[in-house]
Amino acid sequence: MRFPRLSLLLAGCLAAIPALSLAAVPEEKAQVLVMGSFHFANPGLDAVKSPVIDVMAADAQAWLETLATRIAAFAPTDVLVECPAEAQAELEASLAAYREGAYTLQVNETDQIGLRVAAAAGAERVTCFDQRDVHWEGGKLMSFLEEHDPAALAQVQKAIGELSEREAREHTTLPLGELLRLANSPERDRQNKNLYLMTNAVDAGNTYAGADAAASWWRRNFHMYANVQAAAQPGRRVFVLAGAGHTAVIRDLLASDLAREAIDITPYLVD
Repeated sequence: MRFPRLSLLLAGCLAAIPALSLAAVPEEKAQVLVMGSFHFANPGLDAVKSPVIDVMAADAQAWLETLATRIAAFAPTDVLVECPAEAQAELEASLAAYREGAYTLQVNETDQIGLRVAAAAGAERVTCFDQRDVHWEGGKLMSFLEEHDPAALAQVQKAIGELSEREAREHTTLPLGELLRLANSPERDRQNKNLYLMTNAVDAGNTYAGADAAASWWRRNFHMYANVQAAAQPGRRVFVLAGAGHTAVIRDLLASDLAREAIDITPYLVD
């Protein structure tokens, strides 16, 4: 008979506790705004190579100023840009000098978009979030194809050639705003990921040369996304800027991340 009495006593005590104290108070999710870009300085590091629009032209500069103002309205506490950790001190010094009017923005998206946004928004932190210790193992894959599957190699080279031609055509005919809208469209994200998936089945069931190469690209982006997560803690508002090949994967990871809220970049890219 003791146990029922104890149960009643406990029930009475619990009823006296305010309901809100029994519920876990949800933390405010970090909001993450991801933007993909082509490389303004065109360093020639990507497989797809083409001439790029002159982002220093007056109309492009005016558009970038407007873009920075729009994204500043998102009020990012953190701005993450595609540079390695060893460049962090230089990045912070450049931002400090730019805020004081003592630095000229260089011809790259880190400066032209990242530093502009950080300065306009008064962001608390600007962070290099790239991870270059992990690379796409494309060299191994191409060597394998050259030796074992020249027909597949020809298909890959054809696809890269066609994409290079398309980008060259777009960069000579479209304004900067339209180029960046395309770079952030769901269809271009899908095409970016397909570049790695189109060879995923190479030597399946044996060496998995294709799948290992594809996995190396996703692994690099998982490392980069870990850096995004480290910055995007509860209550933070994070603007992430990287090459469109990275953001195509990062957006997928963010969409599956229940601890963070993805903010659509599309409204910020209107003319």
